[in-house]
Amino acid sequence: MAIISRKPRSASLRFQTFLDSSDITTSTPERSLVKGLRKRGGRNAYGRITMRHHGGGARQKYRIIDFRRSERDIDGVVTTIEYDPNRNVRIGLVQYKNGAKRYILLPTDVTVGTVVCAGVNVEPKVGNCLPLQGIPVGFFVHNIEMKPGEGGKLVRSAGLAAQILATTGEFVTLRMPSGEVRMLPAQCWATVGTLGNADFKNITWGKAGRSRHRGIRPSVRGMAMNPVDHPHGGGEGRSKSGAHPVDPWGNGCKGTRTRKRIDSRILSRRTK
Repeated sequence: MAIISRKPRSASLRFQTFLDSSDITTSTPERSLVKGLRKRGGRNAYGRITMRHHGGGARQKYRIIDFRRSERDIDGVVTTIEYDPNRNVRIGLVQYKNGAKRYILLPTDVTVGTVVCAGVNVEPKVGNCLPLQGIPVGFFVHNIEMKPGEGGKLVRSAGLAAQILATTGEFVTLRMPSGEVRMLPAQCWATVGTLGNADFKNITWGKAGRSRHRGIRPSVRGMAMNPVDHPHGGGEGRSKSGAHPVDPWGNGCKGTRTRKRIDSRILSRRTK
């Protein structure tokens, strides 16, 4: 997918880049698979901010994605390729032979007319979904379950894939996109292939407004604040005072390990 630069008719357009959308076949989503999406502004049920720098943004509707691939042992045809405002990867509408319609995350090389299927004994080709124990070593997979039957939780962003390194008894060893090597139960399901839209990470947003349209509010550096507002604040000019980076509440950040317990299934951390 190509990166597009526009003629700089204004200062904000000079450095902006956009993704080519020629692969999108329709701008109208399937009505039965769309529901309303209410903005929370990063606040929980008590109205307290639990995720900073969230708020505003363009109005969106949520597309219901079939992360479980619930239609098993039934062939389906990809009929449309669509943009999803809630994620950075394209989605595809699959029409199954029994009349059901489902949205799936679209891997590379899956186009309109491609036949996909989910089942225990299906062929491990791009777009098909099956248990990890049925996928050969060396294959790349995405939309991976962490517990059998709960639906895909891992590797769901544009351009990502995990590689199967080994299959040993009840567990399968994978190398995650972060570099972490971990084991997952062999009964967990995954979809074969690498997710498309890999050039999303190369977009130059170019102006603050594009981030606001995505619901991302400004972030202020702690060093630009006063001591009362942040542990990094104060000092004449830029000063870290030799202290390790912390968040506004004094917890370590930027490299501090925060994992509450040791997971024995992680064989190699992403950070050495």
